[in-house]
Amino acid sequence: MGEPRVINDNGAWCWFQDERALVDPVGQLLVVGSIAAPEGPGGAERAGNVELTVVDLRSGSSEVVVLHERFEADDHDVPALWRRTDGRWLAVYTKHKTDDLTRWRVSAPGDPRTWGPERTFDWSEFTGGRGVTYSNLHELDGRLYCFARAVNDDPCALVSDDEGDTWSYAGKLFTRPKVGYVNGYTRYVSTPTRVDLVTTDHHPRDYDNSIYHGYLEAGALHRTDGTVVDPVALDGEAPSQVELTTVLAAGSKWDGEPMTHCWTIDIRRGADGSLATVLLARHDTPENPEDAFARQHPVPDHRFFYGRLAPGGKWQVHHLAKAGAGLLIHENDYTGLVAIDPYDLDSLYVSTPVDPRDGTVLAHHEIFHARTADAGATWTWTPVTEDSGTDNLRPIVAPGDPARVPLLWFRGGMTASQHYDCEIVLRDTPRQR
Repeated sequence: MGEPRVINDNGAWCWFQDERALVDPVGQLLVVGSIAAPEGPGGAERAGNVELTVVDLRSGSSEVVVLHERFEADDHDVPALWRRTDGRWLAVYTKHKTDDLTRWRVSAPGDPRTWGPERTFDWSEFTGGRGVTYSNLHELDGRLYCFARAVNDDPCALVSDDEGDTWSYAGKLFTRPKVGYVNGYTRYVSTPTRVDLVTTDHHPRDYDNSIYHGYLEAGALHRTDGTVVDPVALDGEAPSQVELTTVLAAGSKWDGEPMTHCWTIDIRRGADGSLATVLLARHDTPENPEDAFARQHPVPDHRFFYGRLAPGGKWQVHHLAKAGAGLLIHENDYTGLVAIDPYDLDSLYVSTPVDPRDGTVLAHHEIFHARTADAGATWTWTPVTEDSGTDNLRPIVAPGDPARVPLLWFRGGMTASQHYDCEIVLRDTPRQR
């Protein structure tokens, strides 16, 4: 299965949910969440389906399972996946701020093709009817958390003590006065005793964001150096994310060029406890500073940055690659994105329309493999796709089986989070040691 192949002819995903794809190493099944769009095969009848593509990694066969028909045509609704200790799968999903329900389903034992009934948690008591978005599933101290954007459009969480059969409100992670659309965009990674995160101030369209890091451990929220910011995290009044450690500051200069309006992309933890994160910033200084906040302000030059944190150390951040112009005219901070290999922090998969080897502007977004031998200071680049007739976007390396590298992306045309004609592609290869 080393050659890329289509496993679902209509689908895409956002990047503030995880895991969006996951491998069962015992059953050798890969499960990939996505949302079908009206422009793709199936048209209006399939539009908005919450779908799981189940791939048998032994035979290569795949099957598309629908969790919720015609839910909402929006890539923000992609489910987060979790494998329970009883062999069942858990899938959790929301709409894009158009109602107040977190929904979930639990599979038959060992079979992500067969699912029990949909159940719901209603946030409206806490949100006042303003909606909920995103699902991120992480275990911490024997409890399962679902991090979402909810109350005041801040990062919040539900908690489950029965691996997702039932959920209750856990509390707010951060809080601050809202500016523009929503508050912080947060990416999470976890071990059973610690959840690390990187987050922004607000949406980069509305605010000149910096990026902050912190972690949850032993019931408290900490800065990178271990200083406690909130001794009772998710309980009572939450702090502002600006109290965390700044990883990439708005206005910081790289080779004399200012970087602004930062955004989070990915974060992963190594077996040795090290962390890696990929971040985005604009190289954009309009003559009129207010133009930077216009909905359709063109941003021709985005940059990817790579941050590395050794255990007990400080963040080391390096410029990674040019990310090209904003992907959509009305979402000028959307890019092709980057995926960190969850089992190899020195290995990345980058979607960009600018060849990172020589700066050539390409006809479409292509996928490149990047490898570093010096914690991100320098990189070697190998193309995964070349001379494509359409864009290759938003790569994922699905975790679950350290012996393989299941690289996923979607390719096609995208005009909005709600409108795209894209197919999901898998390249599955053995891990080289």
